[in-house]
Amino acid sequence: MARQPAARLRRCVTTASGRSREEIYYLTRRLAIPLLVGLAFWLLGVALYRSTGYTQPLLLFGYIGTAIGGGLGLFAALPREQKPLGRRVSLLLVGGGLFAGVALAGQENMQLEGFFIGLVTGVFQAAVVHYLVAKILGPLLFGRLWCGWACWTVMVLDWLPHQRSSGRLPSRWGQLRRLHFALSLGLVLLLWYGLGHGLTATGPTAVVWFVYGNLLYYVTAIVLAYRLRDNRAFCKYLCPVVVVLALGARLSLLKVAGDAARCTRCGACSLACPMDIVVFDYVARGLRVGSSECVLCQTCINACPEGTLRLSAGLDHGGPEVLRERT
Repeated sequence: MARQPAARLRRCVTTASGRSREEIYYLTRRLAIPLLVGLAFWLLGVALYRSTGYTQPLLLFGYIGTAIGGGLGLFAALPREQKPLGRRVSLLLVGGGLFAGVALAGQENMQLEGFFIGLVTGVFQAAVVHYLVAKILGPLLFGRLWCGWACWTVMVLDWLPHQRSSGRLPSRWGQLRRLHFALSLGLVLLLWYGLGHGLTATGPTAVVWFVYGNLLYYVTAIVLAYRLRDNRAFCKYLCPVVVVLALGARLSLLKVAGDAARCTRCGACSLACPMDIVVFDYVARGLRVGSSECVLCQTCINACPEGTLRLSAGLDHGGPEVLRERT
């Protein structure tokens, strides 16, 4: 009889040890994508440094890669209740760093209009580099990772109380983003070609444009969030940057995937999704989440009670837009 407690203790230690090894292996797999994302930005910084001789791109993209990779790593490592902290850390570091360091201290207009001004004036400044990397070419690799982990507008909106949406307004409201995009482009073209205004995306005037433009964004976004009880209402209906981001997002290498055999179609993932994507519909079809609205926030992964969802890397052409609308 005296041997039974000792045998039971050995079994408990073996079981605990085995579970620990499984957890370490699972955590290592989940940290692979954060490491790859961070490494991609560092490699881009090194490539730009070697081609231009300037250290600024190396420091800038190295900082962004470390911040986003660190935030993704925190999300993977923290317990379920604390996972959103990883995204908020990334948003504050990247969004706050670009807002304060590049836009204000560097006197650059990082708004969409700054990108247009850089194009029409032929000046390859920070806004042009930013949009090429984060908004045009980046989505082919990371989808709308910018919207979920780096945007300085979402950096503020993420702290508002309406984390769960009641669904989208009818799809025609999403066309306002395209109208906003056209108005921004039209304003720059009118000032440059129509009125002969000497536009510049750098200097004190650029900072004034950037500050007042962002104040308008923040006020509009916060009012919409409270009016529609949806923190992401501005992203869904008015943000012009989405027009650019969505072009490559459907072809993104990085998407959310799920195991159809383990999915119970409980709907927890879709109810939790801040962008109103019907996630389990993609899983049931054997598809990765190919919606151009996905911001890779991983809220659906965290909400799934069966643990069937994960980030995955692969090649596909996206899928249908399956979104949850308000009744």
